[in-house]
Amino acid sequence: MPAADVVIVGAGHSGLAMSRCLAEAGVEHVVLERGEVANSWRTERWDSLRLLTPNWQNRLPDYAYAGDDPDGFATVPDVVDFISGYATHIAAPVLAETTVERVCAGEGGFALDTDRGTWLARACVLASGACNVANVPKCAADLPPGVHAITARDYRRPDDLDAGETLVVGASATGVQLAEEIHRSGRPVTLSVGEHVRLPRLYRGKDIQWWMTHAGVLDEGIGEIDDLVRARNIPSPQLVGTPERRDLDLNALSGQGVRLVGRLGGIQGDRVLFSGSLANICKLADLKMNRLLNTLDEWAMEGGRELVANVEPAHRFDATRVPAEPELSLRLGGEGIRNVVWATGYSPDLSWLDAPAFDRKGKLRHDGGVVAVPGLYVLGLSFLRRRKSSFIHGAEDDARDLATHLVANLDSRAGARAPKHLRAGVVPLMRSAPAQPSHPVEQHPPRSLSAQGTPSKTA
Repeated sequence: MPAADVVIVGAGHSGLAMSRCLAEAGVEHVVLERGEVANSWRTERWDSLRLLTPNWQNRLPDYAYAGDDPDGFATVPDVVDFISGYATHIAAPVLAETTVERVCAGEGGFALDTDRGTWLARACVLASGACNVANVPKCAADLPPGVHAITARDYRRPDDLDAGETLVVGASATGVQLAEEIHRSGRPVTLSVGEHVRLPRLYRGKDIQWWMTHAGVLDEGIGEIDDLVRARNIPSPQLVGTPERRDLDLNALSGQGVRLVGRLGGIQGDRVLFSGSLANICKLADLKMNRLLNTLDEWAMEGGRELVANVEPAHRFDATRVPAEPELSLRLGGEGIRNVVWATGYSPDLSWLDAPAFDRKGKLRHDGGVVAVPGLYVLGLSFLRRRKSSFIHGAEDDARDLATHLVANLDSRAGARAPKHLRAGVVPLMRSAPAQPSHPVEQHPPRSLSAQGTPSKTA
């Protein structure tokens, strides 16, 4: 029966980042992957998707983007190349086409049953992703026959849909991007808008990610957030990565002819119902956007003067325009809505984890990635340790922190005494520069830009 000190489940960017950190620490490990490296990017993304983050942000431990388009946005093939190239660069010990069917926690470690046999490990890292299962509302079961329903996870292109009007439910990054793409294909589109995050692509001439990076917003740690549960469930911002670096908010969509309605309320017979709170929801999103812009302006005045010496003056954006009397119900089927696209978010699938690690609601109990089972860790979840945790570049700091904790845990069980702050819980979070690698970062451009052999929850 094969064994390793650590088994990592998942060979996406998070699992590979942890692999690199463990290799630097000299820890024997293996990475089990159900498909190929970057499998979710290969099989569960729509064709036109681009990252929400600019290329200059794409980095992993000892690896970074170095192409000729740092302000561009990676396509799905670019991301696959980046992650696959990283796996090759670090010589990650990936065992591909190996599906983990059960992870059982026991005394002294874990048994991982796969379709190719059982592995034993002293510690286990769950890096199988946060977007495994589409969150579809229960009322989806009430859709009448003849209405084609599809999740954003299964959608690839407008041709996947039937002819006729399409209802997109959800107005995060995924929802607004799919609403625009489907509308441009010639289909009438209605967008059901719930809680959302409105952000401009550019502010004062700089990408919004530039602002949030330099102002320290993305480095905010879990110890600095009052309501962590809410922070971990905030929708992805209404952004799109395009060469023009244009905005894609509700004003842009309504200007193109997309109909806006309120939050989905339910389905009754051949009618789909919507909340009448569209105006209030949009006002709240505008308010939160302006609060963030105020924070960025304050940083520019106080600590970022040198960086913002040549940026444009501060300004604000037009309020979201909503219909005076938005529709409260629409017909399903016939001459009405023929397609429904569920862009309502995702959840991780840990149904194969057999360990006392879940709360009463079935959520994984963890403290910054340290699961409530000794030796068990998780990576890649939203706001795992920092606001940037869900982005590709956010995996580096999280992986380094958890690898430090994991190694200390292994050492303590082997007889060495771990540092007190590690025995007590997670590695302390700091609003300082990320830990530096033990040797210089090697730069690798993507294949589409030059020779190359991340959302983010991103959508």
